[in-house]
Amino acid sequence: MVAYYDEVEIEDMVFDDVKGVYHYPCPCGDRFEISKAQLANYEDVATCPSCSLIIRVVYDPLDFEDEDTGSTTENESEAEDTNLKKD
Repeated sequence: MVAYYDEVEIEDMVFDDVKGVYHYPCPCGDRFEISKAQLANYEDVATCPSCSLIIRVVYDPLDFEDEDTGSTTENESEAEDTNLKKD
């Protein structure tokens, strides 16, 4: 069983456009972080890079299902295969 420091609503977190992550203040002085890609992969644990505390992020995964998680789509894979066959 995992012991969360707290459960936090995604609406209470601050989104950083540059880094693409949500932040929430940690008692150690740093910030908990979770990326949009993690949320799209149904991950709900935000970690603090400076200490061992973790929080559970309460959110609707359907809000993040259209996020690009870095994987290629089927059409991109077909285009790559076609380009390889031309060479």
